[in-house]
Amino acid sequence: MKIREIMTTNICCASENDTLAAVASYMKTNDTGFIPVNGQNGELCGIITDRDIVIRAVADSEKAPTLHASDIMSRDIVTLSPDHSPIEASRLMSRAKVRRLPVTEKNKVVGVISLGDLSRAGNLFSETASALCDICENEQSF
Repeated sequence: MKIREIMTTNICCASENDTLAAVASYMKTNDTGFIPVNGQNGELCGIITDRDIVIRAVADSEKAPTLHASDIMSRDIVTLSPDHSPIEASRLMSRAKVRRLPVTEKNKVVGVISLGDLSRAGNLFSETASALCDICENEQSF
């Protein structure tokens, strides 16, 4: 099985010049907390999560209205290709401590793979559970 068989496609992406209000609107419209950010050539240059907006922008409310995607996006991005295996994806998620990874071809987003996608793929229970344990390690839950 390859990632291309189980990844989510038709992903909404933001531009690095989009305002945070626009990014939040994309999240609301698409019912997601994860938006890839594309540069001028359409290549992936960052990721914004709902948590990024809250921690990096809203918590500093004076700056929030003037910020753009490029101001708060995560730039150190782990990606994989559609030809990777789900097991490779779970290992990457585990190492990077992330629940979602952008799937790229020639540095352009073609999909997203999530722990949820992996859990529904079949026969990957132990890999998915292991990745989730690694990701959640040292997180505080309330």
